[in-house]
Amino acid sequence: MYSTSQQIVLTDEERAELTIRSRARSLRASDAQRARLILLLADRVAYRSVAEKLDCSQTTVSLWRQRFLDRRLEGLYGQHRGSRTTAEGRRLEARILALTQKQPPDGSTHWTTRKLARALGVSHMRVARIWSRAGLKPHRLDRYVASNDPDFETKAADVIALYVNPPQHAAVFSVDEKTAIQALDRTLPALPLSPGRAERHGFEYIRRGTLSLYAALNTRTGQVMGKTVASHTSEEFVAFLAGVVASRPAKEEIHIILDNLSAHKTKRVKEFLGLHENVHLHFTPTYSSWLNQVELWLSKIERDIIARGIFTSTSDLSRKLLRYIRLHNKTAKPIKWKYTDVTRRFHAPHSAVTVH
Repeated sequence: MYSTSQQIVLTDEERAELTIRSRARSLRASDAQRARLILLLADRVAYRSVAEKLDCSQTTVSLWRQRFLDRRLEGLYGQHRGSRTTAEGRRLEARILALTQKQPPDGSTHWTTRKLARALGVSHMRVARIWSRAGLKPHRLDRYVASNDPDFETKAADVIALYVNPPQHAAVFSVDEKTAIQALDRTLPALPLSPGRAERHGFEYIRRGTLSLYAALNTRTGQVMGKTVASHTSEEFVAFLAGVVASRPAKEEIHIILDNLSAHKTKRVKEFLGLHENVHLHFTPTYSSWLNQVELWLSKIERDIIARGIFTSTSDLSRKLLRYIRLHNKTAKPIKWKYTDVTRRFHAPHSAVTVH
């Protein structure tokens, strides 16, 4: 036993926390062992008995008792600082980092920890730790596309201003089409979701045809006008625009945001604009269709309906798409865009407001 001055007295909160740690299955074994150690000492168990119960030395018992007395629960976390970095270790780390950014000599596209470790004669875990500290992930690949539009800033400002500061007494629509949507049927029945098992679809499928979906997102309300067509042509696009115009009050200014698809710039489209001077098209910069808000909604209908859908025909596909749009419009909310990069300023050509 030890003297009263060495006795550990726990508060109710500390005892409860230590009890949880001592019984936890998700903690490291060393953390659970320290919690049991302090609980035993608080119950006045002798050093030798504690050491025997926990299969450790009396020196270890003394160490953690003192750390607990000094810092209470915070003192029970490990304080190992690791080995001191040597000049040779720093040179090896620099060599690993430099080699990681080069292509392997066997022609493969990237290094793995084990491949690089064999090349340098070191442990693959050492390579992994160095990669982790440097934030290197050779197995990952991100794709990007850069707009080559010389008028990128002007076009982007125009579109952003329509979102942030739309013209008064005018309607703004984001328009796009999702082409060649496949109506895929399955040869086997789908097995429904159940506890412990994901929904299952048969591997084989039957193509029942394709159709395209035109969508016009009202940026003020978030509601969507949709139309399915068998073929994607300039005539169908103009017919859809006519439907959008017909849904609005006569002579109301209508601004339409869309991408640079060739079907959007044909002679037939220009003729339509000549007949409807209140309709104004705003094209996103090249390779920048992400500026079009309807793209967000199209990705949503892809996830919710198309990706896992089972369709017996193109008519079935059309019916399910249009039903989704009707139900969406009952609870639609506008997409709120914010431009927060204060280091840049866009001057909107149709507005005197600077969007930033």
